[in-house]
This record gives sequence, C-alpha cells and structure tokens, in this order.
Amino acid sequence: MKIAFFSDSFLDLTGGITSSIKAQKAALEKNGHTVYVFSSGYPKSKSELKKLAEQNIFQVPSCWLCFRGATPVSHRPAIVERWLLREHPEIKDFDIYYIHYEAGCSIAGLRLGKKLHIPTVQVMHGREDMGEGNIIPFGFRTIVAILLNWFHSWYLPHSVKVRRDNYLVDNIAKAKMWTMMVNHANYADLVLTPSAHFRDKLIHYGVKKEIKVFPNGYADQNYPDNPPLKILEPGKTLKMIWHSRISGEKRIMPFLEALTQVNGKYQMAVYGNGPDFIKATSFAKMHHLPVKFYGNVKFEKLKEEIADSHLDVLVSYNFDTFGMTLIEAEAYGVPVFFCDPDMKEIVPVGSYVMSKSPSPSDMAAALNELLNHPDKIAEMSKVMLLHREEILVSRRIKILEKIFDIMKS
Repeated sequence: MKIAFFSDSFLDLTGGITSSIKAQKAALEKNGHTVYVFSSGYPKSKSELKKLAEQNIFQVPSCWLCFRGATPVSHRPAIVERWLLREHPEIKDFDIYYIHYEAGCSIAGLRLGKKLHIPTVQVMHGREDMGEGNIIPFGFRTIVAILLNWFHSWYLPHSVKVRRDNYLVDNIAKAKMWTMMVNHANYADLVLTPSAHFRDKLIHYGVKKEIKVFPNGYADQNYPDNPPLKILEPGKTLKMIWHSRISGEKRIMPFLEALTQVNGKYQMAVYGNGPDFIKATSFAKMHHLPVKFYGNVKFEKLKEEIADSHLDVLVSYNFDTFGMTLIEAEAYGVPVFFCDPDMKEIVPVGSYVMSKSPSPSDMAAALNELLNHPDKIAEMSKVMLLHREEILVSRRIKILEKIFDIMKS
C-alpha cells in the first residue's frame, strides 16, 4: 500500500504523537509499504530538507515567524494543498491518507483526500481542550479558543456545536475546542483513538463517524532484550523516574508537593523540559527534595535511566488519552504510578500503583504505602515483564494494516 501521513506535530518536536508516527512508519515500511510523512516544521537548509526527503519525510510550507519551542505552524490549508499537488503529484495515487492532529497540515490532508476520493483515517490523539487551557494564560483562553475554532471552521464544516455542561466542558473555551475536535473527526472516513475512554468521550460530544481503538505501540528497534525483574529490598532507596513534559497539564508541581509528605528513602530523576521547569527546580531545592532535573536528553540515555528505575511516574489527570511513558516503562518491566483511573486501560492489571485521588496528600499516601511494602515492586514488575511483548508496534501494526485494507477496498 501507499500511505501518506499528515501531521502538524512531528518535525522538530518530541512527545507521544511524534513517537507514535515514527514507530508506525518504521513498522509499515518493514512490511513493504510505501510511507510518506508530511509535516509542518521550523526553517531548514536545502541539505536538511534533502536528508529528510531521503526518508520520505517532507516539510510543508510553514510559517517562519514561529519561534523555536512552540509547535511549528503550517501555512493555510489551501496553500499546503496547492503545494502538495505541485511538488508531489504522486500522492494522487496513494491508497490511504493517515491524519494526525487537527491543525493546518492535517486539515489539508483531510480536504485533499475528500477531493481526490482517497480514504482518510483520522487519529484523535489528545485532549485539545485541556492542552489549550494549560498552555494559554488564563485571561486569553476564551479568545484563543474562539479564534482557533473560527479558523478551523473556514476549512471544515462545523455541523456540531458543543455546549457547556457538567461533564468535561465547564467553560466557553473548552466548548470551542471540543467543537473543533468533534467536527474535525466527523470530516474523516474513519476515526482512530488510542484508548476506549477517549473514544467514549468523543462519541458523547458528537462524533458520528465510526471510531476504532488502536493503541500506540513501542518501537521494535528500541525494545530491550530480557530486562531483569525490578526488586526493591527493605530499607533501600526507591528510584523513581519522570520523563514527561514539565508543565501544568502533567502536574509536576502537585507531585513535588506530595513528595514533601513522603516518609522513607526515595529519589527521583526528572527528564524533559517545559514551562514549569524553573518553578519545579526551585520548589525541589527549597524543600530539599532528593529530586534531580536533567532536562532533555537523547532517548538512548533515557532508556538506560528507565531500566535502572523501580517506578515510572505519570500524574496527569483528565488529560492523557494514552500515556506513552507507561508503555515505555512496560518495555523494561518497570512498574508505574498514576492517579487517573483512565490510565488503568493502558497497562496490565497488577502492574501499577494508583492513588485514591489526584491530590498531593493521596499521592503521598500511596507512595508511603508502597515504601512500607517494598515487595510489591517485584510483584508489579513480574506482571509488566509477562505482558510486555503485547505493546510491540510490530504486533499492533497488523491491526492497522487490516483497517487500511478494508478502507481501500
């Protein structure tokens, strides 16, 4: 098959969407498929673009004024569409357009698929309502959400209007972001989500197209051979690792507050960066917490640190739809800690510690309970090791291939 990925979240970025696209592209190509990736990106030299093109990765026309550190923004979808047809006329003969994210490049892929009668599969990755609310300062959230919604409606019809309610949409900004998400999904021929709980939320707010659950997979090339059972001996130090964005939506500050209430020997290594980096490092220093911040590191180094840990931490709440860090831990047999009940879907039963609530006091109570029963680390690690092959992208990609076969027939 010939498959074209379209995503506004790939080039020059890290994170779950980027990791998912890379792993799936490699697995599909290994199985003999032709795969192109089209993405917005930061300015690049001709040699950089040529190197990407050798991997069938192409940067669409993008806004050069966007500063580094922000998500690269493509030009208007109509401009991207014209560029695609001019520079890559071969995409008229592709079998599937595989869309990730909901901005300009992704919109262009959806629209072009409709015009060329090529089946479109849209992956709904995340909670854009929560993302916008955590990234945009409080006083600007509503106006930014209205503008994003308005821009989106220029290119894709908004037949569904999401209203405020007592479930997930408690303000106008969230209503506008859900309206954008739902109508974006409804424009595709088929919708995929990485988890059942997110599928149910999308259906609740008005997605009418068929939605299939397709979990993200772990890249085969990064899969470790025979990782050992994790054991925490009584009286020894619990080694925790954090390798998520250091930001409001990932809730590092409440977790650091929880650590001030933990009794027992522990340490935590924090990898990654984000808007709360300075605040988090200052808090840890002020409270003399055994927490070290390493910033962004190469994935090879991160894998070593995950493998050397007893517990992997992800404490977002009502935000993550999958949680790639959880399966990265599973690959190494490392138990995980979270506070969002939705995350129970991602990893095997018996492989995690979950606090009663997302409050710092309840997170601290769960950690204290674990430190009082260190033998639980080995029990949870055993479960992770037993199930870890299930997360390989080479296994999960077979599901995607079947979906694509049905779509193109």
